Amino acid sequence: MAKRKNFKKVYQKGKNKKRLFFILKITGGLFLFFILFCITVFIYYAKDLPRPERFTERLSFQGTKIYDRTGQVLLYEIYGEEKRIIVPLEKVPKFLQEAIIATEDADFYNHFGIDFKGIARSILVNLRIWKPTYGGSTISQQLIRSTFLNLEKTAERKIREVILTLELERRYSKNQILEWYLNQIPFGSNAYGVEAASQTFFNKSVSDISLAEAAILAALIKAPSLFSPYGENRDRLLARKDYVLDQMVKNGFLEKATAEASKQEEIVFAKILHPIKAPHFVMHVKEYLESKYGKDFLMEKGLKVYTTLNWDLQESAEKIIEQKLKGLQDHEAHNISLVAMDPKTGQILAMTGSKNWFDDPYPENCTPGKDCLFEPYPNVAISARQPGSAFKPFVYATAFKKGYDDKYIVIDEQTNFGIFGGKPYIPRNYDGKFRGPVTLREALAQSLNVPSVKVLAYLAGLEDSIKTAKDLGITTLNEPPSFYGLPLVLGGGDVKLLDMVSAYGVFATEGLKIEPSFIFKIEDEKENIIEENKKTQKRVLENEICRLINDILSDNEARAPVFGYNSPLYFPDYQVAVKTGTTQNFKDAWTVGYTPSITVGVWVGNNNSAPMIRGLGVYLAGPIWREFIAGFLIKHPVENFQKPEMINLE
Repeated sequence: MAKRKNFKKVYQKGKNKKRLFFILKITGGLFLFFILFCITVFIYYAKDLPRPERFTERLSFQGTKIYDRTGQVLLYEIYGEEKRIIVPLEKVPKFLQEAIIATEDADFYNHFGIDFKGIARSILVNLRIWKPTYGGSTISQQLIRSTFLNLEKTAERKIREVILTLELERRYSKNQILEWYLNQIPFGSNAYGVEAASQTFFNKSVSDISLAEAAILAALIKAPSLFSPYGENRDRLLARKDYVLDQMVKNGFLEKATAEASKQEEIVFAKILHPIKAPHFVMHVKEYLESKYGKDFLMEKGLKVYTTLNWDLQESAEKIIEQKLKGLQDHEAHNISLVAMDPKTGQILAMTGSKNWFDDPYPENCTPGKDCLFEPYPNVAISARQPGSAFKPFVYATAFKKGYDDKYIVIDEQTNFGIFGGKPYIPRNYDGKFRGPVTLREALAQSLNVPSVKVLAYLAGLEDSIKTAKDLGITTLNEPPSFYGLPLVLGGGDVKLLDMVSAYGVFATEGLKIEPSFIFKIEDEKENIIEENKKTQKRVLENEICRLINDILSDNEARAPVFGYNSPLYFPDYQVAVKTGTTQNFKDAWTVGYTPSITVGVWVGNNNSAPMIRGLGVYLAGPIWREFIAGFLIKHPVENFQKPEMINLE
């Protein structure tokens, strides 16, 4: 019996071993199958995923910044949906890094990309509410999700997220991942990354923010739109800011007393400013950039465009225009444009294309482009308008080219110049008077109309005068000369203010023309120069002719019989050449003048060419021109024009 019992025990023991072995075999097989399944899933989902190395390419997508000539004033930024300014990790305050880690991923430096405790907690929450909201995402997961994946909450997307996160953590250091995250994460208001967010909300670089401001940025990450400081939930944002500070204390990043003190700090958010300075100038630059480089290139390559704009002069122009507006409206004048240029370099120093880009676009409920007295967006500086007598210097310069000088005499008397426009052309002077014999100096300085028509008809010639104007920089007047006829000398052809300023600049440089420019240089994101202003001067007019024009247009004695001795055109201590222009029925008022160092043109009128009340160039455009150029003169050394040799080539 004993032997039989022992046999049974041995048999049962062997049977148990077999059963255990079978269980282990099944378990091992299942485990192996699970491993193979995981590998298969990994390979399946990983084969088409973007590589993490693309972060460097992705984060290089930065907008184009347009600066003034100093590079200190940002005029405008061209960006797509993401406004981003890349900063290295060392420029991000340590307390901001810690605020974000404490709030978003307290175990960031300890896990390998996946926080299993956080996932377990989120799964329990998901089961409780019976919705696949997920959660527990690490900083690495958030980075992957915001860069490469959509926001659809599916198991497949979550698997892809985990795979890429593990690959990211395997390849890169924690600090590199954190730096990418800080430059990638959205903060709302189109600001992506901590630097863009800091400049947007606090108007300062991220390296200059306080602890409380850092807590605000960390608080925004959870729900940028909901917590926007410019929305209705600012109180909720401030409450979450306090939560962030508490989390920093909880995770050992901050002393409780410091946190409590920061909670009491008053947060001053930056005002939502106009996102553009010198708008008409900037849009002129932007149009050029888009035509040359394309919109996508400008939104991605982080270009820095250094323009020719002098911000001090631009601000001066805008302030003067604002101050002069009320007085002009008394004359039924509703718009103003000003252009300033360095005649030696052709660089545009200031440009206002209308009185105010930010004004109500159509205050009179008018039809754009047809019956609006004022429209803010059309850039009048590059729009074609009639210049009135401001065109006369080109005609006189043509006469001087042909050998006539300033002493040559013409008769100022009523004259019928024949049929033009279906009726006799009998021009009159502004005051209706005739002065008899006058020199060309007197005729030009006093802007006498009848003598000027005679200069065009008998001395200069219509075709040659148009050629002179074009040689100096006028880009319009492309119709046959007969289309303009003799009224051309009185402003009967459309020109652009920018062209007029550039052309007058040729007189200032004694015959050397240089094309107008608005860009100094363009750099890529690595500060390599990809474009540079290398325009050079070209002689288009003899210097003696220019000296004669300069001498006449700066001769206050010769000008005085019509304009008076103390007109807005006269500077007792400076030599300034200037010409005014007024079109028929007072539709346009001009003043264009210059020194050897600056050329300034001002136009006053209405967008729809409605007549002004006694809209003379000297009295409407003149005071604006005078105040602007006076501000320039007092800050620069006195420069005089060289006197012409008084020769007579008859």
